[in-house]
Amino acid sequence: MSTVLRDAGYGKSEVRLVKVSRRPEGHDLRDLTVDVGLEGDFDAAYTKGENAGLLATDTMRNTVYALAKEHPIDDIETFGLRLVEHFLSAGPGVARARVHIAEHPWARLEIGGRPHEHAFQRGSGGSRVATVAGDGGEPDIEAGIDDLLVLKTTGSGWEGFLRDRYTSLPETSDRILATIITARWSYRGRDVAYGASWLRVRETILEAFSDHYSPSVQFTLHHMGRAVLDAVADVERISFSLPNKHHLLYDLERFELENENEIFQPTDEPYGLIEGTVERSTG
Repeated sequence: MSTVLRDAGYGKSEVRLVKVSRRPEGHDLRDLTVDVGLEGDFDAAYTKGENAGLLATDTMRNTVYALAKEHPIDDIETFGLRLVEHFLSAGPGVARARVHIAEHPWARLEIGGRPHEHAFQRGSGGSRVATVAGDGGEPDIEAGIDDLLVLKTTGSGWEGFLRDRYTSLPETSDRILATIITARWSYRGRDVAYGASWLRVRETILEAFSDHYSPSVQFTLHHMGRAVLDAVADVERISFSLPNKHHLLYDLERFELENENEIFQPTDEPYGLIEGTVERSTG
C-alpha cells in the first residue's frame, strides 16, 4: 500500500513566560503563554525516523525565553514577529512558522490612592491575544480578545422567532443578556500602533455592547463589528464568537411569590453559540 504524508507540522505549546522589567521608578510585569508551530519538509522524520532536520521543541521553548531577554516586549504582536522570523531561519526544512501569544492581565495595586511600584493583582476585562504567521513573505497578524465577560440586565429581548411544534421558549422583550466575548481581528497594514489599537477595539466593543436595544445576540454581534470598523481605521475585519449565557427567570409562583424580573437562575449548559465576521465592503 502506498501512502502520502500531508499537513506535517509540530511545535511547542503552553510555554509560560513572565518578564519583570525593573526600572528605578517601578517594575513592569508581562505574563504570557506562547504556542509555537512549524510547518515544512519534515517527511524524513515521519517516514524514516531521521531527525537531522528537526529543531527540538525544547529548543523552541528556550528560544522564547532567550528572545524575551534580548528584546523588549512592547507589544505581543511585535514579539510574535521576532519569534516567527527566528524560527523561519532556525531550521533548514521550516517553510512556515506560527506563533500564538496570550497575555494574562495584571494591574498594579493602589495603596493610599497611588499605584504601587511592584505589587500587582490579577486584572480583569479580557485577555489580549495575538497570532503571527509567516513563510518569509508578508506575515499575517491577527489580534484578539478572550474571556471578556459582559452582561446587561435590560435592553435585550428575543421575539418573533420561528416557532414549530417543538418550540417551548416564551417570547420576551426584557431579558438579561450575558456572553463571554471572543474576538479576532486583522489589520489593513503593518504600520499599526498595536497596543493603542487593541485598547481602542476593546473599548469600542464594550461601548457598542451597552449602547443599544438588542433584539438578538446576532444583531448585537453585527452592531459591535460595525462599531469597531467605524472607530478603528486599521482594522480590516473582525470575527466574534458569542455564547449566550442564559439567565432563566425562576418560577416563584409555587411559593406564592411574584417574580418581577428580579430572580434568575444562571445556566452553563446547554447554551446558544452565535458567531460571525464583519468586514469592510470592497464595493
